[in-house]
Amino acid sequence: MKPSEINAKWKVLQERIAQEFDSDFPDLKVMLFLIGVQELGKGPKKYSKRQKEELMHIATCRLLSEMDFYELEGVDQDGWPHWKLVKAIPPYTMLEQEMLMKSLVVSYFEDIYS
Repeated sequence: MKPSEINAKWKVLQERIAQEFDSDFPDLKVMLFLIGVQELGKGPKKYSKRQKEELMHIATCRLLSEMDFYELEGVDQDGWPHWKLVKAIPPYTMLEQEMLMKSLVVSYFEDIYS
């Protein structure tokens, strides 16, 4: 996808999530948190700051697994997934990182909503 396509789809996704959750437009961190909660599979509940960071990490690994950078290693006794890096991630610029993550988030939610 071209950056303009990614940004257009991102905006539509933000609007949909904001409407569904009756909230402000979510930023990338909020989207990662939502994906992390989805991937954890325990549903919405109160999470500590550390758990929220771990949920965003789970989401990042899950998304980057689509590009074969990470692989699911397994799930611990509490049901939290653990990922391992299997391929070095190129040194993307900040803008490239943001566009990559946005495109992966858009694809993730397209799969859920289709």
